Amino acid sequence: MKFAADLHIHSKYSRATSPNMNIKTLSEYAKLKGISLLGTGDFTHYLWLEELKNTLKDSGNGLFEYNSVNFMLTGEVSSIYSKNGKVRKIHNVIFVPSFDIADKVNAVLSSYGNIAYDGRPIIGIDAKLLAEVLFGISKDIFLVPGHIWTPWFSLFGSKSGFDSIEECFGEYTKDIYALETGLSSDPGMNWQWSKLDRFSLISNSDSHSPQKIGREANVFDIEMSYKAVTDALKKKDKKKFLYTIEFFPEEGKYHYDGHRACNVRLSPEETKKNKNNCPVCGKPLTIGVMNRVAELADRPEGFVPENSIPFKRMIPLSEIIADVIGVGDASKAVDAEYSAIIPRLGTELEVLMEVESDKLLKELPLKIAKAIINVRSGNVNILPGFDGEYGTIEILKEKDSISEKQLDLF
Repeated sequence: MKFAADLHIHSKYSRATSPNMNIKTLSEYAKLKGISLLGTGDFTHYLWLEELKNTLKDSGNGLFEYNSVNFMLTGEVSSIYSKNGKVRKIHNVIFVPSFDIADKVNAVLSSYGNIAYDGRPIIGIDAKLLAEVLFGISKDIFLVPGHIWTPWFSLFGSKSGFDSIEECFGEYTKDIYALETGLSSDPGMNWQWSKLDRFSLISNSDSHSPQKIGREANVFDIEMSYKAVTDALKKKDKKKFLYTIEFFPEEGKYHYDGHRACNVRLSPEETKKNKNNCPVCGKPLTIGVMNRVAELADRPEGFVPENSIPFKRMIPLSEIIADVIGVGDASKAVDAEYSAIIPRLGTELEVLMEVESDKLLKELPLKIAKAIINVRSGNVNILPGFDGEYGTIEILKEKDSISEKQLDLF
C-alpha cells in the first residue's frame, strides 16, 4: 500500500510546543494532511509514554493505532559531550517497535541525564556510545541522526558537528542506514557529497504544532508495519521507498548564513568576503546549511547519484493561502479557506500534489489554484532563512506560469 509517513514530531511535553500536541488532535490533523503513519515523538518522557500506553492500540506489527491513524514509537534525544577537543551537540531520532523496548531505552538513558524534564531530553552521552547501548538493547531499534546540517545541534552542523559520520559513530556507522535532511536542506543538496550515497535520506516535519505535521514526509509503497518501514530504509529500495516531500530548503531557518541580532542575512559568497564575521557588529556569523554543504561537497550542484530516492518540493496549503490573501498563516481567514478546500478535494497532500490542475482551477478560487500550480513548478520567490529565522515566501509573481487569459478559459 502507498502511504505518507512523518516520523519525527514532538509532544506537548517538549519545550516550545503546542498544548494541542496530543494523540487525538494529531490523529485529526494527520487525516486532514494525508499522513497515514505518524511518529509519536518524545517516548522518553514518562508522562507522554504513559499517555501513549493508555491511548494507542497495539497493531501487532510494531506499530500502533488511534482513530484509523498509525503511530510509530519515536523520540529525539540531544547528546551534548566533548570529543576531539570540541563540544558536540548531536540530535538523534530513535525508533522502537514496542513499549517494552521503549521502557528499556528509558531505563538506560536515565543514567546519562534527566530524561523527565523535557520531551527532547539532553543527555551527556557520546553519540557513538548512544548507538552502542541502543543496539545492545535490541537490534530492532532504528537510529537516525536528526536534521543533519543545522548549525547548533546536528551531525554535520557548523557549530558542533563532525566532518564525517565515521568520526561521530565509529564502528557503529555500519548500523546507521538513514539520515534526516532537515527543513533547510533537501536530497539534492546532500547528493553533492558522495559519502552520503549509501544512506536513505528521509524528511520529517519536526513539528511542534498539529498544523505543521506533514510539511515534510516520506512516501512508501509497502505493507504498514515497523519492519517494512525500517527494511525499506535499510535497503534503499526505490520500488518501496518512493520519494520524499520537501520544504523549499530556502524556507528553512538555517539555510543562509547570518546574524539575527543584527538582521544580517548572507550568502556563502558574501560570508567569505566578510571572513565569516557579521559586517555590522563584527561577531562570528552563524554558518548555515548551504555553506556547510558546500564545504564538504565533492560534486557539483545538480549531480544525481545512481539509486537516489526522488523528492518533490511543496509549500503547506495554509502558507499558500496566507500568501495569496496577505495575512498570517494562523489567521481565521486562512483556517476558513483551508476548511473549505479540505476534505472537499481530498487531503492536503492530494490537493497540493495530485489533483489535476484543471480541477484546481475549476473548484478553487483562481488565485489559490494558480498559486498551487506555481509551487508545483517551482515558480516561487523565497528570501532565505538564516540564524533561526524562517525564510519568507512569495508565490504569486508578476509573470505567473498561467496567464489571466488562460484562466478565462475555465
